[in-house]
Amino acid sequence: MTKGVSKSRYTAFCQCPKNLWLKVYKPEEAKEDPALQARFEQGNEVGDLAMGLFGPYKEVTTKNSDGSLDLNKMCELTQQYMAEGVDNICEASFALDGHYCAVDILRRNGDGWDIYEVKSSTYKGDEKDTPKHLLVYTRDIAYQKWLLEQCGVKVNGTYLVRLNKFYVLQTPKPIISELFHVKNMDALVANELPKVAPNVAQALKLLQGGEPEIPVAIQCHEPYNCAFFGYCTGHLAEPNVFNLYRMDFERKCELFNAGKIHFEDLCYEELNQIQKNQVDTELNHTQLVSADDIRAFLPKLTFPLYFLDFETMQSAVPQFYGTSPYQQITFQYSLHWIEQEGGELLHTYFLGNGKDDPRRELAEKLCRDIPRDACVTAYNMSFERGRIQELADAFPDLREHLLAIKGNFVDLIEPFRKKMVYLPEMNGSFSIKHVLPALCPDDPALNYANLPGNVHNGGDAMTIYPQMGKMNQADYNAAYKALLDYCYLDTLAMVKIWEKLKEMAK
Repeated sequence: MTKGVSKSRYTAFCQCPKNLWLKVYKPEEAKEDPALQARFEQGNEVGDLAMGLFGPYKEVTTKNSDGSLDLNKMCELTQQYMAEGVDNICEASFALDGHYCAVDILRRNGDGWDIYEVKSSTYKGDEKDTPKHLLVYTRDIAYQKWLLEQCGVKVNGTYLVRLNKFYVLQTPKPIISELFHVKNMDALVANELPKVAPNVAQALKLLQGGEPEIPVAIQCHEPYNCAFFGYCTGHLAEPNVFNLYRMDFERKCELFNAGKIHFEDLCYEELNQIQKNQVDTELNHTQLVSADDIRAFLPKLTFPLYFLDFETMQSAVPQFYGTSPYQQITFQYSLHWIEQEGGELLHTYFLGNGKDDPRRELAEKLCRDIPRDACVTAYNMSFERGRIQELADAFPDLREHLLAIKGNFVDLIEPFRKKMVYLPEMNGSFSIKHVLPALCPDDPALNYANLPGNVHNGGDAMTIYPQMGKMNQADYNAAYKALLDYCYLDTLAMVKIWEKLKEMAK
């Protein structure tokens, strides 16, 4: 079976032929998103829950002693259950000439069967479901239909099952029929189906040759975020066109393939003002610091001055009353503050226990910690303000105080976004993870990589917190401390950036 084209290989080929070749021959070159495993586990949770969407079912998943899937046994069980009259078969497996696929839910329909492909993504409304947006899913389902028909199975219908973004948990457990949205894919699959056999033939031919040369293009980015992008561009010295601030990725690819790869290759008319500043400071080894503009900004930050940072988690299947799939659940904050000019730097925090809904307790403590009329700063404040709005909506009795806090924010990213400060070391990014080391390069205590635990970014925090409820006490204590250390550094970083801005204003 492994010598043919599986469903995952087929979709990889459709994304980019080089992606398939690298997956087969150089898988070690893939650089996966650190949160990928967490998303994979959430996908498994969604898939397991969806199995019961149509009532009783039989699952064919079978594993070998080494933990790998026993594909032969799974195919045998699929045929057995189909013959026995089982109506819903999960992970129904089919193989022919080395080609293989597993259907998430194979449902009997009259004289044939329906294919239901389950994804952990969300349905966001019909207006979002354009053929382009659905193309990845369409190719996936078309391959399944092609292979099933090659195996002599009559396919009557094809469907896409996703989480319903509009579902709100109002019961102890999700109502499966309401949690999932089912979309008929027959028309889209019919248009894609004729392409499957030629694509399979091309994929097989590709795998018989050497590494293909494929230009860097939009297939490297959304919605794929190819794990081999670093491999395909790793030979480029930085900074390069892919480091340009807020340029559309497709436009970066156009410049790259036109030979405009490094900053000295670029024409100014191709850049906006921030990008021009970025290129200028890099090529001329200079810094951009507008002391006048910084002096005009700093009076917005008044005392008592609070520095706030939230950490959140997103659960595919909502866990807490009143929440929806992938809703941001605020579970932690760090808060530094200074009462008056020259005053002591103070700190407090909140961190949930990893088991219960943390939002109410967090919101109550936030209201105790921050006065209604205090100046609050965050870095890229839209995130923090959005979470406060959600807390205000969830807890009406705290709404007035929370909205007062929300109304008193000043964004510490403003001097950087508004071109008051730019250093080449920021490498085209205004995120705090780039600005802090650029402004404070020689302080190891401000280096996120030096944090002693296993939380070094927001993705780590989002991944580890939901796991805490399943940890033994030692691992729980270590995770708890790592989360505290990380979030503490986020607000301390804001304090240090504010202090640097005051120095620059002089």
